[in-house]
Amino acid sequence: MTKLDFLNKLLDGVEVEWKALGEALVRTKGTNITAGQMKELHKNNGKLKIFAGGKTTAFVDFEDIPEKDIKRQPSIIVKSRGIIGFEYYDKPFSHKNEMWSYHSKNEKINIKFVYYFLKINEHYFQNIGSRMQMPQIATPDTDKFNIPIPPPKVQAEIVRILDAFTELTAELTAELTAELKARKRQYEYYRDKLLTFDEGEVEWKTLGDVTLPTSNIRWRDTTDIYRYIDLTSVSREKHTIIETIEISAENAPSRAKKLVIKNDVIFATTRPTQQRLCLITEEFSGGVASTGYCILRAQKNEVLPKWIYYWITSSKFKNYVEENQSGSAYPAISDAKVKDFKIPTPPLTEQERIVAILDKFNELKASITEGLSYEIDLHQKQYEYYRNMLLSFSKEEVKV
Repeated sequence: MTKLDFLNKLLDGVEVEWKALGEALVRTKGTNITAGQMKELHKNNGKLKIFAGGKTTAFVDFEDIPEKDIKRQPSIIVKSRGIIGFEYYDKPFSHKNEMWSYHSKNEKINIKFVYYFLKINEHYFQNIGSRMQMPQIATPDTDKFNIPIPPPKVQAEIVRILDAFTELTAELTAELTAELKARKRQYEYYRDKLLTFDEGEVEWKTLGDVTLPTSNIRWRDTTDIYRYIDLTSVSREKHTIIETIEISAENAPSRAKKLVIKNDVIFATTRPTQQRLCLITEEFSGGVASTGYCILRAQKNEVLPKWIYYWITSSKFKNYVEENQSGSAYPAISDAKVKDFKIPTPPLTEQERIVAILDKFNELKASITEGLSYEIDLHQKQYEYYRNMLLSFSKEEVKV
């Protein structure tokens, strides 16, 4: 059965009326509140939810917001700036005054049906918003947007089906996400166990003892092109370089200083980026890293490069960083402190044995992560397919 056949069977020959959103629903304004005030007023046990842009919210007491600005009807909240989209909410709420919301006073219009229809058209509004320097839409953009109004029974049935799909998809995603986290914890447990040695079993040395000094790059030829590895180039999850930009001495950012070579381990020392670390591969050898990275270049007669890499992914190193970083706004750990961290230095043959096991674990973790991520994505696509099937009404053009 095609999407159109499915919908036609549901409609059973009944024609669908179309109306502009502003005519079909009641639009309401927000409340005069800043992000700072939201943060100050937030209470963990607050009963009134305040929406701002993106995922920013706060819970406050009812007396914190003027009564006239509190919405008590199930509504569609329009997120009009930055990340443009729609959210359905059926409890008392308010929102910042640059946003707006819609509710229904017409018993023939199911507000949640309209919400589902708007969700599949979010890309349309995002395209409108992208014309501005700061992505945003205005009230006429939504007010004049035409929506289908099938019979109430059809709306209710579509909402029932989509609610069930939404709940099922959320449950499956939660289960798969929990499984993914459990597998990662299992990997981390065995990694840390393999890197644990009894007191006196091996000699311990600082990272400074087992690494070579690294000097800043000196620009000699303005025609040379380098790959620049900045603090967003490295994936937090995969510990690999995902993107770089090309630079030369003429256009190099001021932080582009550190020349890296194959088998260097780089670690971002500022707290917001500390999960960004990786082992430099042949592909990125000769690139230039930001000064925000500590470069660890193994003395290969002491330790394997991957021995260092696995140690700085360990929970022991993470705890060490937490205890030795400084600064309040942007906590960071100095390169010198990183190199004060002590690691065991068993014979190279033992390091090779453990690294080989950890490589296998790493491959297994990557495979499981990819498989579970694929399943999560598949369930989401299945949900979107059936949602689109149920909402494939013949669309009229938006009347401006």
